[in-house]
Amino acid sequence: MNTFPVILPCHFGLEAVLKREIYDLGYDIERVEDGRITFTGDADAVCRANIFLRTAERVLICVGRFKAFTYDELFENVKACPWEEFIPENGRFWVTKANTVNSKLFSPSDIQSIVKKAMVERLKQRYSVSWFSEDGNDYPVRVFINKDEVTVCLDTTGESLHKRGYRTQAGRAPISETLAAALIMLTPWRKDRILVDPFCGSGTFVIEAAMLAAGIAPGMNRAFTAEKWTNFIDKKLWYDAVSEAREQMNPDVETDIQGYDIDASVIRTARENAKRAQVEKLVHFQQRPVSELSHSGKYGFIITNPPYGERLEEKEALPKLYGEFGERFKNLESWSAYIITSYEDAEKYIGRKADKNRKIYNGMIKTFFYQFMGPKPPKRDWKADN
Repeated sequence: MNTFPVILPCHFGLEAVLKREIYDLGYDIERVEDGRITFTGDADAVCRANIFLRTAERVLICVGRFKAFTYDELFENVKACPWEEFIPENGRFWVTKANTVNSKLFSPSDIQSIVKKAMVERLKQRYSVSWFSEDGNDYPVRVFINKDEVTVCLDTTGESLHKRGYRTQAGRAPISETLAAALIMLTPWRKDRILVDPFCGSGTFVIEAAMLAAGIAPGMNRAFTAEKWTNFIDKKLWYDAVSEAREQMNPDVETDIQGYDIDASVIRTARENAKRAQVEKLVHFQQRPVSELSHSGKYGFIITNPPYGERLEEKEALPKLYGEFGERFKNLESWSAYIITSYEDAEKYIGRKADKNRKIYNGMIKTFFYQFMGPKPPKRDWKADN
């Protein structure tokens, strides 16, 4: 089976989490860049990456990578790429997006137009035709230019991988599924430990944690653009990947994963989302204000995305909100808390300086991932357990 570079965009600053996922899938990493990782794979790898990866945004096949300082160089280099190995004669192809950073070529619309023309010229020669009907399956193209290095890719995913299919409704300030999964995986939380989100909104942290605990692959219940690329990706590979995902599921795992929110309608939405994600038996949602945050267990985790106060009237309520959280967290003596927020006074009102702090972009919003570490639980006496 032919191999090619597979590029995985991810949230900037969370490349290490995605690297671990790629290694766990059994692939060798070729290149790590800010917000993007490349590994060597084949058609089977495209299917497995789309279905199994929790923290990647897309799965892209790299068709060419080269330097270009002029539009003529861009045209000639794109034309030299082996497009016929991927796009059939009746394929519908277009440049869905062009990003350019610190490069001589800076007009996305011009880049899109020239790349399309170059592809047409290449395929005309290879298929010995003067016109394309483009009435077949979709082959969307994405172009990245960074410091004059051009990367041209086919997008195998379609809708971004954060669209797991379970969240049809979201709260006012939702966190994406891929970001939520990455943040959970940055913590030491494991499925046998308690997890509470006191600002759960539509339930994303709670649901992603439950899917992790049950081994539910995030892409097994959705469709991908490349499923129709039967000219070089056998349909059986998709079926095999889904079968592999089903074998890894453990829906009977015991968990203590809870989500609270003050808004009853949001809790109803979270329950519906959990049902669609097939984890409704693994999670517990409750209408409860943060001032009533409590748990009888020890060594638990809080992982949450509290209000940021992007609107002025909301910002005025933040000192009280974060203060209440700090008071309740203080009573959970052996617990750890992981909080993503753009609120710069979070530590002040929580009443404790974070042990670690990581800058992360949630969409276009610069946020901080505050990490308040609790003590490690005592190691179990394995002789007593056996």
